[in-house]
Formats: sequence, structure tokens, C-alpha cells
Amino acid sequence: LILGAAFCFSCMSLCVRLAGDVPTMQKSFFRNLVAVLAALVVLLRDGKGIRPADPKNWPLLLCRSLFGTIGLLGNFYAVDHLLLADASMLNKMSPFFAVIASFFLLKEKLSPVQGVSLAGAFAGALLIIKPTLSNMDLGPSLVGLLGGLGAGIAYTLVRLLGKRGERGAFIVFVFSAFSCLAVLPYVLMVHAPMTAKQVLTLVAAGLFAAGGQFSVTAAYCCAPAKEISVYDYSQIIFSTLLGFFIFGDVPDRLSVLGYFLICGMAVLNFRHSNRSSRRSS
Repeated sequence: LILGAAFCFSCMSLCVRLAGDVPTMQKSFFRNLVAVLAALVVLLRDGKGIRPADPKNWPLLLCRSLFGTIGLLGNFYAVDHLLLADASMLNKMSPFFAVIASFFLLKEKLSPVQGVSLAGAFAGALLIIKPTLSNMDLGPSLVGLLGGLGAGIAYTLVRLLGKRGERGAFIVFVFSAFSCLAVLPYVLMVHAPMTAKQVLTLVAAGLFAAGGQFSVTAAYCCAPAKEISVYDYSQIIFSTLLGFFIFGDVPDRLSVLGYFLICGMAVLNFRHSNRSSRRSS
């Protein structure tokens, strides 16, 4: 599920970039509109209706939607202003943020090895961001990192909702509907005309996003973030290849070093989690 989500999200980012100079908010609206319709079809087909498993889940659903929207907008803005691989890598800080959020929200223990992996991951993020005043990409990089933070908290809330018996399709529906409504005022006031090609490209982005959202929601409902997050990093491979062949993107040496450092910390964390799970069982 995570590998399928990674591929879908890479294709989504590609379509967002191919849509050109359409405002980020407008791209987000079209992406989520398609996801709303897809989730609605699934909900109507399962016959359980459009309602939560427990009305007490609404605060968590709304918080998941809020942080998910922050993550989405941050990622789209980064995709428009950075190399595709850099934007994807900053978004892939989300599993590390998910581990931190799981410590506070789910009371999942944070081991010394996980602490080291988190520190290494942030060091890798700094190599990609390059926080100097002369770096023209500093702003978009920080926005991309903020997107990773929002996504990480959102995924943790998905895990909590899954434990409470909430359906994945309903979580996707609420998030997508919330995101559409959140950006609708901006879209109505600052609407940019689009060509037929741009519309089709954004519809494709929405379809890929829906596939990725259903896959990642199911994955985080089925397993803890610390056990599956490493597979999410396959998106970097997909994004790097797509960026190179479609746009001619070539990351610089510091960014590549940051990729290896973050992915290495992800593998370290993953192996440690598996060893701990085997000892516990």
C-alpha cells in the first residue's frame, strides 16, 4: 500500500508541475475535488452512509483535515518552486514528524535510536534547504518542510482514527471536502483561467492523489508509522526519475547528500523498530 501510494503521489506532483502557472490554491482545489468524488462513490457503494463510526471522532477528523490541508498546500507550493526531487524529499520528512507526533498523541515510546534517526533526518533536511540569506529557494524550502510537518501530524491522526474504527474512505472524504472548502474563497476571488490541457492535467493529479490517499490511509490504519514509514521513501526514486526525464532536473551535491542521509536514517529507524518488535513478541 505504501509503495502504491508513493508512486501515485509522485505522479500527482508531476501533474501539478505540468499544470504550469495555475495558483497553488486552485491546483489544490481541483486535486481535492476529484478525491471527494472518488471517496463519495466508495462510501455510497459500501452502504454504510456518509457518517463517522463514532460522532466523538469529529474533532480528530477535523484536526486531521486541517493538518492535512497544511501539508498539501506546503507540498504543492514546493513542487511549483523547487526541483521535483527536493520538494518530494522535504515532504518525506512527514514520517519523522509522524514519529514525534505519535510520541505525544499515541504515547508510543521514542527510543535512543529513533532520536538519533530524527536528528540525522533534520540534518539531511538542512542540506536540502541550505538556510542562507543568499539561497533564493529558502522560502519555498521552508514551506515544503512545513508541509512535511502538517502531513506527519495528519498521518498520526489517521492512525488514531483507524484505532477507533473509522473507515479509511470516510477519513479521505472529510479531509478532501474540508480542503476544498478551505481554499474555495480564494479560488472564487482569484480565479485564473485555465486551458483544456491544464484542466485535464489537474484532473489527472486528482485521480493520482485519490489513489495515493486511499493507499496511504489504509496503510497507516493497518500499521504503526514507525514500522512502515521507510517504504514511503520510494517516492524519492520515482520523483527523481520523473523530474530528470520530464524536466531535466539534476539535484546538486548537497541535496543528494541530504537524500542519502534522510533515507539512511529512515532505514536505521525501520530496522530498529523491527528488531524491537521481534524482541517484544
